[in-house]
Amino acid sequence: MKNIIAIIAVIFLLEGCKKDLLDTAPTNALSSTTMWTTDNLTDLGVNGVYAALRLGQNTGGPSYLEPYQYDRLGMTGTNRSADNFMMGTITPSDGFFSSNWQNFYEGIQRANTAIKNIATISPSIATKKLRLIAECKFLRAYFYTKLNQGWRGVPVYLEPFGIADATKPRATEDSVWKVIINDLTDCINEPNLPIKYAKGDANYGRITKGAAYALRGKAYLYQQNWALAAADFAQVQMAGFSLFSDYHLLFKEANEQSPEMIFSIQNISVLGLGSTIDFFCGTRSSFGSCWNSFYVSPVVVDLYENSDGSKFNWENIIPGYTSMSPLARQVYFLRDGLTASEINAAVSRGADMTKYLPVGNEARIKQVYANRDPRLALNVITPYSNYNGVVGAANVTSTYRFPYRTSALPTADLQTDATTFYFYLYRKFVDENSNESLGRNYGPVDFPLIRYADVLLMWAEAINEQAFSQSAIGLVNQVRARVGMPALQSSDPTKPTYVSSQADLRERIRNERRVEFVNEGINYYDEIRWKTWKDKVFFPGSGSSQIWGQNAYTYNWTGDFMYLWAIPQVEIARNPNLVQNPGWSN
Repeated sequence: MKNIIAIIAVIFLLEGCKKDLLDTAPTNALSSTTMWTTDNLTDLGVNGVYAALRLGQNTGGPSYLEPYQYDRLGMTGTNRSADNFMMGTITPSDGFFSSNWQNFYEGIQRANTAIKNIATISPSIATKKLRLIAECKFLRAYFYTKLNQGWRGVPVYLEPFGIADATKPRATEDSVWKVIINDLTDCINEPNLPIKYAKGDANYGRITKGAAYALRGKAYLYQQNWALAAADFAQVQMAGFSLFSDYHLLFKEANEQSPEMIFSIQNISVLGLGSTIDFFCGTRSSFGSCWNSFYVSPVVVDLYENSDGSKFNWENIIPGYTSMSPLARQVYFLRDGLTASEINAAVSRGADMTKYLPVGNEARIKQVYANRDPRLALNVITPYSNYNGVVGAANVTSTYRFPYRTSALPTADLQTDATTFYFYLYRKFVDENSNESLGRNYGPVDFPLIRYADVLLMWAEAINEQAFSQSAIGLVNQVRARVGMPALQSSDPTKPTYVSSQADLRERIRNERRVEFVNEGINYYDEIRWKTWKDKVFFPGSGSSQIWGQNAYTYNWTGDFMYLWAIPQVEIARNPNLVQNPGWSN
């Protein structure tokens, strides 16, 4: 599919909405009566439905609407700027709600237009038309899934609609899941939709039955229909999807068509059609000099187990660490050989300099990150670890030290966009050296929306919620084995890998998802689905935190109504039949 996706940059495709859900077609769009009159135009029209997966992307600054950027709301990520959702000051008039609503409904409008016109206007051969309709039904189901994850009940439109038609009331959450399941069942039952595309196939990246089984399984998971969810996830395995052997290389361009990738946003090195992850998760030492707008949360870093499967504990490395104030314990993160002015600055920030080691301070803190789950080092740039970046035009291996001095050789400190702060930085998806991307805001690596590890852990959850079983443990162990973590087991309680019960395994599965999917836009939706968001993210003193626990800003839980998104005020003004979720007010 990548060999045709660039056409989208030249001609934008469908009659439907622009940013405003109820606007008419963009001026550079082909009219619907023209759009579908040749086989080639039909292809372009369907590509326009796929292009809706990019709505919300901003290549000049973070939009806070791209999939990976939702990690800032969960347990695994955070945001450099004060986030009004997390601070409890967001209202139904905020653009976060209206932009998400409009983007997802625009995707639905494009899918509805395609489904109708492929059937009635397109001259493409019948088998191809049936395949394309199935693809568009999947995409419609995906956009309704995103709506239902946030709002839990939205208006349902299954035909193209305009201003006069957009007056339906909200359907119930369960009714929307049924619409999603019906569309995905149609995909699964369509003989012309393949189960899976092989690597290198010209159609790779298009929807398959395997993707439909995976998304339908997720819909059943939300309905807590555990048996049907497990059955669908088993079908994904039977379709031939599997784990890729190397977790680090999985997220590189060479392996974006591995058997683990089930459904992904197809990226190419063209502005507006590539990935922005490097730009907003990279550093000034990354190719193109990037912004690191988003950071990894210390909460998830502490969740990565020791290599023997035992829980990580700061006290085992630095006794007394957890009882110190965050300001005082920053001393442990200071570089060796501080100058007098650097010592004075540390003292003024509140560091307990009685515990500083002029030689050996770096080595001591590095022990915190040694002998841990390998995914920690593969997902996160930790203190005093190396990063293969760029300084000027030269490839340079930098070291993440604090306080920052200079990125120039021979010092080669890793430079962030905010050198006076010390956050955990993303490594996953961030380009290395100068040969992995042509530009910082249009990376070529596909972004996974569903991959097989996700399916395995959802499958384990679906089985475990029915009954504690070895089969669920085995599914989790497949994910752990890939990175060399010891297998969970239920026979030897003397070992740290012992799982004692259904409740114990439930938390193990959840933790496995938390450490596996860092920077993939999954965790926030998991936490609100599990109703763990309040406890895991909004615990007392939580916030956008530097490595030692000092908050750049503090989170504020204002009520359980935050588990549901506010219906955008602008949409209520347009459609009086919409009813606001309880608890939200302007």
